[in-house]
Amino acid sequence: MKYTVITGASSGIGYEAAKLLAKQGKSLVLVARRHDELEKLRSEIKTIAPKSDVIIKAKDLSYSENVYGLYESLADFDIETWINNAGFGDSNLVKDVEVGKIENMIRLNVEALTVLSSLYVRDYHNVEGATLLNVASVVGYHIAKKGVTYSASKFFVSAYTEGLARELMNDGDKLRAKVLAPAATETGFANRAREEDDFDYSQNVEKYHTAEEMAEFLVQLLESDQVVGIVNHEDYSFELRGPIHPYM
Repeated sequence: MKYTVITGASSGIGYEAAKLLAKQGKSLVLVARRHDELEKLRSEIKTIAPKSDVIIKAKDLSYSENVYGLYESLADFDIETWINNAGFGDSNLVKDVEVGKIENMIRLNVEALTVLSSLYVRDYHNVEGATLLNVASVVGYHIAKKGVTYSASKFFVSAYTEGLARELMNDGDKLRAKVLAPAATETGFANRAREEDDFDYSQNVEKYHTAEEMAEFLVQLLESDQVVGIVNHEDYSFELRGPIHPYM
């Protein structure tokens, strides 16, 4: 049995992507901090796709030992797709950031993603059909005002994943790497970034996608031959395309 791993699966894009992939018959390994939300998602999946096997792993990936422990716990699984979706943001000027918060953000957005990507590529680089998908952001291509540190973390994700995709192709490896770059998406992301409890997208954001829409874009990227799936930050159209960053 082949599995798709999704980190950050307890809400937002990861939650909705899990349901879409389960409907396609995929079996899943769902990873997030909140065990109760993962159990809720597993129950929901069982009602719409009873044949899908759903494994849950409650792990806080901002701790290095949990990152390695997660990967080691999946050594006996055949993983056809690995989706690094876990991450969070910060909406402060650099002079105002809470350093402890951005330390955790960088560990999750950059370190955990890189370690899990590296381990997966090491083991699956020559496996036909294997796919790594990393979730960046449109601000991984355009720096956000009051989000410089978060943007920088997502610039790392977009550059790293695009470079990895080219490296794999150049070396003739079979694994494919892809990067998804959402723009504003109606999830709990803004609450954590702004440290608010009730951020209302409809009242505060002119254009945005729902988590369901972004999950559909994620699946489109997985099913395509392209490397990048990016939301146009002006008209919010979604584009599948080749790498954007120069490769020297």
